[in-house]
Amino acid sequence: MKETEFLDNSTDLQKSRIRSRYRGINPDLLEVIPAKPTEGLYNDDIHRRVAIYARVSTDNPRQTSSYELQKNYYEDYISRYPNWELVHIYADEGISGTSLRHRDSFNQMIHDCVSGKIDMIITKSVSRFARNIMDCIGNVNKLKQQVPPVGVFFENEQIFTLNPQSEMSLSFIAAMAQEESHVKSSSMNASYEMRFSHGIFMTPPLLGYDQDEDGNLIVNEEEAKTVRLIFFMYLYGYSTQQIANLLSKLTRPTKRGNTTWNSSSVLGVLQNERHCGEVLAHKTFTPNYLDHKARKNCGDCNQYRQSNHHEAIITPEDFVAVQRKISNAKYGGSGVPELHVIPDGALKGFVIINPRWASFHAKDYRTASEEIEKKVNDFTKDVKVNPQNGAPDFRGYEIARTEFFNAASKITVTISIDGMKFGMDALQKLDSIPYVELLIHPHRHQLAVRPSKKEIRTSIKWATAADVKYHPKIITGAAFLPTLFELFEWNTEYRYRITGIRRKKDNETILLFDLHETEVLIPKDKIQKFCEDNNLPELEFTSVNMSGYRGKVVAYPLTWAQSFGSGFYQYTQNSPGSGIDNEGLWNVTARGNPYYGNEPQPHPKEHIEENLRQLLEELQKED
Repeated sequence: MKETEFLDNSTDLQKSRIRSRYRGINPDLLEVIPAKPTEGLYNDDIHRRVAIYARVSTDNPRQTSSYELQKNYYEDYISRYPNWELVHIYADEGISGTSLRHRDSFNQMIHDCVSGKIDMIITKSVSRFARNIMDCIGNVNKLKQQVPPVGVFFENEQIFTLNPQSEMSLSFIAAMAQEESHVKSSSMNASYEMRFSHGIFMTPPLLGYDQDEDGNLIVNEEEAKTVRLIFFMYLYGYSTQQIANLLSKLTRPTKRGNTTWNSSSVLGVLQNERHCGEVLAHKTFTPNYLDHKARKNCGDCNQYRQSNHHEAIITPEDFVAVQRKISNAKYGGSGVPELHVIPDGALKGFVIINPRWASFHAKDYRTASEEIEKKVNDFTKDVKVNPQNGAPDFRGYEIARTEFFNAASKITVTISIDGMKFGMDALQKLDSIPYVELLIHPHRHQLAVRPSKKEIRTSIKWATAADVKYHPKIITGAAFLPTLFELFEWNTEYRYRITGIRRKKDNETILLFDLHETEVLIPKDKIQKFCEDNNLPELEFTSVNMSGYRGKVVAYPLTWAQSFGSGFYQYTQNSPGSGIDNEGLWNVTARGNPYYGNEPQPHPKEHIEENLRQLLEELQKED
């Protein structure tokens, strides 16, 4: 027999056996044991412990009648069935149904079901139970899996979840309930947008103000005393907790009548712009209508500001000063922040960096420096200089970049968004002192380092002692490093290493770093990903074999490939030290002058102190 004929016969035999097996057996030889009948909702022979769930959408007192009507109705409803026992009526007031957060009664009801205390839940509708399809179906399935299973009866829709045919209709109605919430949320957001765009703002109760019949804010002089006291105390130097302690001692009431204050309630008063007569709408927004979590509006949707909206209790100048002080407090800063610019001498136009002040941006540093310089010079253009008679002609010669040499001694600083660290030689050039001041010139793209003392407000500890010898330490700068990266248009994912020089005169020494062209330390994996994304062949390179820089590749500006360095005359004109002392005045220890620019300035300290004293005397008499 051929092989193909054998295979055909084998296949026919297998099919014949399968047909024979599926003909079944004689029904008289098979005993059928019936399953328990599906539980009907109104089975008279089943005892059910029943819970009622009710939810009203607001906690307005007028909604109390809605709750009471539901309560009375379901008590009568359950009393019609002798085999039903009312366990409890669970109710949430003023809580949205799109999320389980804060729905304490609902969550307690589910817990009681899992604990075996409830056999069935009755609620008015699917939307009352949940407006989130995941919560609705998830909890229904969770209850069905209990032993014995717990059913939910939705009265309006006549759906009982222990009925096997209920799943499809429940899923459809739950999806409709969720979409209804979505539509309502979108309509509400559109309503807010229309109101705000026409200058119609909501005016919730606010300490220091009452509302007239049109909802306008009118100063309440008695409450305004508390507001002024809070602002003046904070400007004078008291912490929010110290202010809260004093207000509690004086039994000054909050807007809700509480006489116990805490740091958060004081901070809430200090940060509310309405106290200076201004309104800012859309400070927060809710991106997800299902979880209702408010997020800070960082340009995600329109904001609307109106100045002079109502009578101010605090001047806008004092309010701005308070906001800056609050911003700096989280970095350990104290007092009202100010930018200080060196007015003359070798460091003219340099701005002092305060390591604990975060309220200034790149443009603030630029305008502060411009105020002193009065003009911005282009330090990057080529300089054409002819040699003087009798002097050597160095045109065509270049001063090689120090980065190309593996010198034993090199003044360096490495800067990342997480911190900056100077090399050991930098410390030694400043006689290994522990504290320094950092200064930047935004337009020259220069960083200066000069000796300082611990007690100086802007001093930074750049070294730590170990074995009677100072070593460089990482300078963390969450308050100012992001500003530096913005100023010099650096990538926050990279590290930048800069080589500097020392300048010394009359026993005064400074370090200068040119930030125009820097070495860039790029993580190896980012280069590999760039090659993959752009279909480039994998590059061969050597990673930096230094502590803290392993796994990174040193990159140089493309212009460096075209030359060994700067032209001789260009270097002498534009090097980091070329502009130093060009006016014949060294004075590198000069203190900076405060720069105010166009920013509003708070009242002087004497004015704040006098008002604070008068307020305290008046309030203590009332107490």
